[in-house]
Amino acid sequence: MTSLKVGDKAPDFSVLNQDEQAVSLSDFAGKKLVLFFYPKASTPGCTAEACNLRDNVDRFRASGYEILGASADSPKRQKNFQTKYELPYDLLADEDHTLLNAFQVWGPKKFMGKEYDGIHRTTFVIDENGVISDVISKVKTKDHAAQIL
Repeated sequence: MTSLKVGDKAPDFSVLNQDEQAVSLSDFAGKKLVLFFYPKASTPGCTAEACNLRDNVDRFRASGYEILGASADSPKRQKNFQTKYELPYDLLADEDHTLLNAFQVWGPKKFMGKEYDGIHRTTFVIDENGVISDVISKVKTKDHAAQIL
């Protein structure tokens, strides 16, 4: 759904995390970043994806990556998700869809014949200079780390 592609500058952002602290793209200057968008905290697919990244966090950090998750959930819901599954990275609470719209992952979806607006599960890999180095739109929730590393 997103028209952002490899080589594009990642949209700048400043969004509250699970602790209601602002997190910005500039916080990761000089670092590689995995920014994964998921539809809803604590749902089966999102939990599988988040836990797969959690289980591989040492491999990511050894390769110079930081990880951020993002959805339209509230900071409280993100905090509960992070705590319940011991996720060692920030979860962004984009309730007003600023980040979702900037990365073009919010839009029409279809499920069981019904159309609605929602988050398209997408991961962006951003290099040390803030440039998108990969866009993964066909996310394998149970083996997502292998798609990135």
